[in-house]
Amino acid sequence: MVALRFTRSLRVAGLLVLLVLGLEGWAAESRASTGVRRPNFLVILADDLGFSDLGCYGGEIHTPNLDRLARRGLRFTQFYNTARCWPTRSALLTGYYPQQIGMDPPTQRLPAWTRLLPHYLRPFGYRSYHVGKWHIPGAPRSVADGGFDRSYRLEDHDRNFHPTRRIENDRALPAIPPGTDFYTSTDFADVAIRYLGDHAREHADQPFFLYLAFTVPHFPLQAPSRDVARYRHRYRIGWDNIREQRWRRLTREGLVACELGPREESVVPYWNLETSNLLRQLGAGEVGHAVAWNLLNEEQRQFQATKMAIHAAMVDRMDREIGRVLDQVRAMGEWEDTVILFMSDNGASAEQIVRGDGHEARAVPGSAGSYLCLGPGWSMASNTPFRRHKSWVHEGGVATPLILHWPRGIGRRGGLRSNVGHVIDLVPTLHELASGGPGSPPMDSRAPAFPGRSLVPTLAQDGAVERDFLYFHHDGNRALRVGDWKLVSGRPETNAWCLYHLGTDRSETRDVAAEHPARVSEMTSRWEALEAVYRRQAVEGAVGQQ
Repeated sequence: MVALRFTRSLRVAGLLVLLVLGLEGWAAESRASTGVRRPNFLVILADDLGFSDLGCYGGEIHTPNLDRLARRGLRFTQFYNTARCWPTRSALLTGYYPQQIGMDPPTQRLPAWTRLLPHYLRPFGYRSYHVGKWHIPGAPRSVADGGFDRSYRLEDHDRNFHPTRRIENDRALPAIPPGTDFYTSTDFADVAIRYLGDHAREHADQPFFLYLAFTVPHFPLQAPSRDVARYRHRYRIGWDNIREQRWRRLTREGLVACELGPREESVVPYWNLETSNLLRQLGAGEVGHAVAWNLLNEEQRQFQATKMAIHAAMVDRMDREIGRVLDQVRAMGEWEDTVILFMSDNGASAEQIVRGDGHEARAVPGSAGSYLCLGPGWSMASNTPFRRHKSWVHEGGVATPLILHWPRGIGRRGGLRSNVGHVIDLVPTLHELASGGPGSPPMDSRAPAFPGRSLVPTLAQDGAVERDFLYFHHDGNRALRVGDWKLVSGRPETNAWCLYHLGTDRSETRDVAAEHPARVSEMTSRWEALEAVYRRQAVEGAVGQQ
């Protein structure tokens, strides 16, 4: 298993391997103070995408653009987010656990010592662009607070066809009227292509950082009808069969080596609508729990299969739009020099709620008038082979695909990386690639040390990054991973700690806490100590704002 702390010898060894792979030119250039050919960065974030939704991660959804990136790049098998939207985005851009910066639960502002990724890249000549979802409560303005040179963001997350709240460069834009051909994912790609085109014309001598944050496949399930039609009959076989098929493909690809996690029929978010309300608002085809598919009646099966078809269409359309953005990077002549990373902010969602304009019973499912959620049955399948969903810190909530593609920087392409990683690693990783050498980003003297690790050595060799632990906490769901051991507690068993050995039981099916009481005690104490330190840092940072 991979430990969580770099040693100097490992870092040097990793860099030597990079030289052997023919990257000495990049290393020499990167260390120069002027005239450097620094890599561009394209970070793509999906919203509520399950671990196995992509084709290259075992899924049946058509994602050829991301699959090609995976075949020609690297796939990480043990990469993590924070289980929820805003904590993940805050961690990704600041390099800190959200608890350290008061972002889980969120305070009004980030600590005064906090910097976001564009601030760390600017000294190396980078221009930074943001397109899509923002959702960082402590930095409400993506340009003024986030440091981006240009930003186009969507603050209306309840409408994919006619959003009412769009903001560009911190200024409000008009609402999109109903009845147009507008769709969020296509719009995001259009703006990203525009920003990149402007960059090529006006700042070709500078590297770029583009943060492209999609709002799909987050609810409401809405997608162009032509995209939904491609999956109209695909999911009639049900979530149990889809789950089994995905698990077999994941195992065959070497992405997992564990049992298929159990179906947990009773586990749903506590804020979900009760079954009676679901049926009243959405119809008799809705199902409130992940029951066996063969127990559903014909109306339920048809309704559920349609919902997953819409989810698949949203992922499919995102991949198509990503393909257009990638074509723009190629057209600029920047393909070889652009580091591309793709991941999800949390696992698939078991939520079943109705927001926005409500749900129109007669509306075609997936259209602007419908408001459907994926629900626990299909969320369970999307998170195959893991347990639980978005908001839990079991593997189903926090495990994300991570694709890393960089033609100039990856020697042996198409490999897997079992290094344990986390979104807190993005800041130190991109900083090292931008600066051309190891070392933490510059910090305010009041700031705590970064908890993340640079993933640069993994470009050349699996197992090159060691770390001590990973910490998780969201909404009463808690976990600590140390080596292959994971201590985890989640609703509804908030006060009960379970212990799993992920090296042999990644799907968290065999609780061995009773067999290792000393380990449980030690890890519990460590989690509590980290929790106290991180919360104190946030409080002290809040005082520093005054």
